[in-house]
Amino acid sequence: GAMAPGKKITARIKRTLPVRGPQAPTLSELMRWYCLNTNTHGCRRIVVSRGRLRRFIWILLTLSAVGLILWQCAELLLNYYSASVSVTVQFQKLPFPAVTICNINPYKYSSMKEYLSELDKETKKALETFYGFSEGKSKVRRSVEEWNSTGGEFFKEIPLLKFEEFSKTATDLYTGQKRKIEGSVFHKDSSIVNSGDSNDIIGFQLCDANNSSDCALYTFSSGVNAIQEWYKLHYMNIMAQIPLETKEKSSYSADDLLLTCFFDGLSCDKRHFTRFHHPLHGNCYTFNSGENGTILSTSTGGSEYGLQVVLYIDEADYNPFLVTSTGAKIIVHDQDEYPFVEDIGTEIETAAATSIGMHFTRSRKLSKPYSDCTETGADIPVENLYNKSYSLQICLHSCFQKAMVDSCGCAQYAQPLPAGAEYCNYKKNPNWMYCYYRLHEKFVKEQLGCQQICKDACSFKEWALTTSIAQWPSTVSEDWMLRVLSWDKGQKINKKLNKTDLANLMVFYKDLNERFISENPANTLVILLSNFGGQLGLWMSCSVVCVIEIVEVFFIDSLSIVMRRQWQKAKKWWNDRKRDRPGKAPQAGDLERQGHDNPVCIDEDLPTFNTALQLPLPQDSPLPRTPPPNYSTLRLDTAFTEQLPDTLELGQH
Repeated sequence: GAMAPGKKITARIKRTLPVRGPQAPTLSELMRWYCLNTNTHGCRRIVVSRGRLRRFIWILLTLSAVGLILWQCAELLLNYYSASVSVTVQFQKLPFPAVTICNINPYKYSSMKEYLSELDKETKKALETFYGFSEGKSKVRRSVEEWNSTGGEFFKEIPLLKFEEFSKTATDLYTGQKRKIEGSVFHKDSSIVNSGDSNDIIGFQLCDANNSSDCALYTFSSGVNAIQEWYKLHYMNIMAQIPLETKEKSSYSADDLLLTCFFDGLSCDKRHFTRFHHPLHGNCYTFNSGENGTILSTSTGGSEYGLQVVLYIDEADYNPFLVTSTGAKIIVHDQDEYPFVEDIGTEIETAAATSIGMHFTRSRKLSKPYSDCTETGADIPVENLYNKSYSLQICLHSCFQKAMVDSCGCAQYAQPLPAGAEYCNYKKNPNWMYCYYRLHEKFVKEQLGCQQICKDACSFKEWALTTSIAQWPSTVSEDWMLRVLSWDKGQKINKKLNKTDLANLMVFYKDLNERFISENPANTLVILLSNFGGQLGLWMSCSVVCVIEIVEVFFIDSLSIVMRRQWQKAKKWWNDRKRDRPGKAPQAGDLERQGHDNPVCIDEDLPTFNTALQLPLPQDSPLPRTPPPNYSTLRLDTAFTEQLPDTLELGQH
């Protein structure tokens, strides 16, 4: 059928117009077309520049610009999750922190003596054996029978030893006999230091109850350290067996510890303090714990408006082997925070006035992906044993206690009990000490995995402390002040207190400036896109449209050219394969496309092309065939030297 006139014109225009990018027959033609038509000037200069040197320079400049863009954009992406720190200082009424006060000595020695008499006797014997130290003929009080029996075997199992540096033998404190040393593992913290000509070193040996040849030897550079460590080991073992109620009664009451109290210029008393029992420090008292729902605040800075207490230390009733310093320990903390007195407590001196000035700082870090901190600790796979808000210290201690219960079958005395566990004691867990020391060594070397699991809290409060000390009471006021304090304490007037039993403590805000340190995201999506645009404009004079153009040409058009080429190759291969197949009759379609002589045509006039196509085919065609005329010679030239046949739109005849 004939083509409509309108369609004919359209087809002719399409054939004469230069072919656009996607219709380019080869990739090199496509790139040339892109360089001539793109908005990025560098690419255009490569094509239109005259001379090889100039073209080479433009190629170099364009490639350098692309490299710089990629590098700068990669930097922008890598630094996307960076934070800027801002510090805000504001003057306002500040909440007063919780102040926890403990006596350095956990229990009154007079109350605990019956439980510790066997241990004390062994310690004195060690001092006598190794150092010739003797208290004369004063007899140590015998302990309750139960303690006597368990203690005796226990000290025989783990005695103090004195041995020579290069020898494999040691003198047993208990029997005075030489003993062969099995273990060769030394405690990480121990360092053998010889003073003068003496080669004697004090220590103790811990062996695995299940394998007596597996031993660890713990030595100390000082006999004082060795005796204290050995004493603490046995002390913890004894304390784990004493009921909590007994221990609370044997420690200091609020009336014992606190003599006077002032806060914000007003008098306060023991009702403002909350008691909690610390395994290593006995009864401790927290001022402003917030347990009743109210947290005190202060509206004026300076020592007059803080907390001022006088503490009664009672040095005469100290345990001589457990603690070697006199005074109190205090820790300033948030109401929701657990007071780790043993880790970060500040020691208060007796016969002195200690002033502690505070600066308050609140900090807030951004959580993932900005930093590896935790908001509430809920995402940390460690159970919080302390019933207080999450902190790194709580996590580390809880993690160690969990490992202790899993590895040793019992819990370490200095930390809270996990559910269903009980504290270690030698009667029930004969292997716990060896297990504990080995585990602690792993913990310190970061082999337990606790330091890897536990993370910092994202937000925390901190009170920076500045401590200053003055002699107290002064020589001139000492006499009357001690008499009045003795009277307040309820003692007879003629027996005044000793000043070395007293400590004066002041805790106050130096100023009411609250420092708030916070992290804020340094980048947003808008800033990132603006930075990308800046880099593209600077190096390539390019915009978003230009980027879309690059995607279209380099990915979509290039892919379509490659795919078309592959399709044509496959098609050609298939047609050749069909033609070469032996014994196959030509298809009707093939015959239609081939020229032929038609014997039905009788008249002498030669047929036209159209009449020849309309004639019926003969039944058999033994005569030779004529190929159809080559119409490709009639095709108009286009912008490309070569054009693929499927891009042309020819009219039907």
